Amino acid sequence: MAELTTLESLLEMGFGRNRAEKAVANTGNQGIEQAMDWLMEHENDPDIDEPYVPPAGNLLGGDTDQTTAGDSAAVIAEEDELYSDNPEASRRPMTEEEKREQVKRLEELMRVKQAERRERERAEEVEREKQRRRQGQELQQIRQKIQDDEMKKLADQRRREKMEDKLARQRVKDKIARDREERAQKFGGGAPPSTVTSTQPTPPSLSSPTGQGPPPTKKEYDESRIQVRLLDGSTINAVFKAQEPLAAVRVYVQMNSNTPEGQDFTLLSPYPRHVYTELDMEKPLKELGLVPSAVLVVTKKSEGSAL
Repeated sequence: MAELTTLESLLEMGFGRNRAEKAVANTGNQGIEQAMDWLMEHENDPDIDEPYVPPAGNLLGGDTDQTTAGDSAAVIAEEDELYSDNPEASRRPMTEEEKREQVKRLEELMRVKQAERRERERAEEVEREKQRRRQGQELQQIRQKIQDDEMKKLADQRRREKMEDKLARQRVKDKIARDREERAQKFGGGAPPSTVTSTQPTPPSLSSPTGQGPPPTKKEYDESRIQVRLLDGSTINAVFKAQEPLAAVRVYVQMNSNTPEGQDFTLLSPYPRHVYTELDMEKPLKELGLVPSAVLVVTKKSEGSAL
């Protein structure tokens, strides 16, 4: 019984001639198993069904002088393995029953190979999915760390800004307190002479007609009632000393209005219109003509400068 060649076996199993020829050629005619492995690995190639063009001097099914010693040895080994129990098999052609039996064995072998390939592909897919999940977790951890660092930076920046603003307000309060202490010391320094001489309180009482004018005037102009119109249209009222700087009014507005934190603003008088500068903030209310009463308007610094 003559053995079917690898090419004939593939054709008997239903493979197209072009595919079968390419499988035999690309595996060096090493046997049916290698040919089927090649077909399964390359079944999705775009040119799998194109006719096979053998290289010069290498024709499938050619004379033995075109076959390498390795190919011949492989074919002989395959023949010995399949038909070692029947030395007379190579001397007669195979019957239809023997052909069907051989094709059946080859198909079973192909099913085993396909099952092994599917199992291998599933294992590779599972490993790729694990790798993808590991990479996703690592990427998520990196993103979370970057986000945490950004939030920490923002929190530190906000704390610094609040601290700087708090220190600036404290400096203004300290300056106002120092001004009040200086005025108190100044007015307190003039008081002792009047207490030392017991006769000095009597002269003002003697000239009551002339002395009555200045006290009301001093009492009236010693304080200033300020009404401030805020950005949202509401107003607040407060009484300040005539000698307090305009900065005291601005601090009072900052602490008692709904002006957004960090919003830079300035003050202006509507009638006559006058925008107060940083130099004006150090001047007393009396010097700025805001005594005994005045109306001021809060405006954004950019708007005030444009006006």
